[in-house]
Amino acid sequence: MQLDRVLEARGMTLSELSGRVGITLANLSILKTGKARAVRFSTLDALCRALDCQPGDLLAWEDGPPEPD
Repeated sequence: MQLDRVLEARGMTLSELSGRVGITLANLSILKTGKARAVRFSTLDALCRALDCQPGDLLAWEDGPPEPD
């Protein structure tokens, strides 16, 4: 997730974003570091509304390990 880049561009801290969207700092940190395994559409919507951005501004596809057969 490109959350840190968008936050910096908006001049917003993770704490401020947490207050605006009602997501804990711990969960936002997991999203920011790319350790989240999934993101709810409602969470993505709240982030986009608070950051005035599109989902594509936050998400990036990265090649991972192949799926087991």
